[in-house]
Amino acid sequence: MIYDGTAPADSDVPRTGGVPLAPAGFTWPMCGCGGPLQFFAHLPVEDGVLSVFVCQNDPGACEFWDATSSANRVHLFPREELQPVAVPETGVTLLPVTSAIRTHVVTLDPEEIDDHDDDDEDDDLAPDPYDLARSGWKWEPEERFGKQREVLGSLGGSPSYLEDDRVPACRSCTRPMEFAAHLEEGISARTAMNLGGQLGYVFVCRACREGAFLTD
Repeated sequence: MIYDGTAPADSDVPRTGGVPLAPAGFTWPMCGCGGPLQFFAHLPVEDGVLSVFVCQNDPGACEFWDATSSANRVHLFPREELQPVAVPETGVTLLPVTSAIRTHVVTLDPEEIDDHDDDDEDDDLAPDPYDLARSGWKWEPEERFGKQREVLGSLGGSPSYLEDDRVPACRSCTRPMEFAAHLEEGISARTAMNLGGQLGYVFVCRACREGAFLTD
């Protein structure tokens, strides 16, 4: 997922920020601290829309990094009949800027993976597909790191370097959830989602249409 400029706040396109689109009757989610969660991302997927919320009322005080915490929420909505949700009048609810996302399919060259293995002969970890794709985005010879800040995450694939015991279970059916997306903080401080400098992970149980969020 690549940063693609600004977007209308209520657009039905992949984006971070703006206002959530939800079915009629949806109530803005609240944190255990008593404040409303901040809306992070609207991510259309094959079977609906993932809507991600994280508490930012007192960063660090609420455990938004924990998939079992009330300080985050992920909803899987159907695509039909979505409408902008009324924003609470108090609390930290919206990002300052709505950032459009465009998706870019990355196909990894097996030789590139082999080269990565040769560079890390002492590393027992297998090459991570998301890490390799992100590190190679818009790489230019004169740039040390490429334009990696343009990368806002990924859809699908596998969770990057996440231990199996951190994969959340669905609260309804208790089965392990399916990985859905990575989220990066953003291209600038003005557009960024506060993830504490970590990578965000979005999981979903498609059977129960429930989701979970964590950082690592």
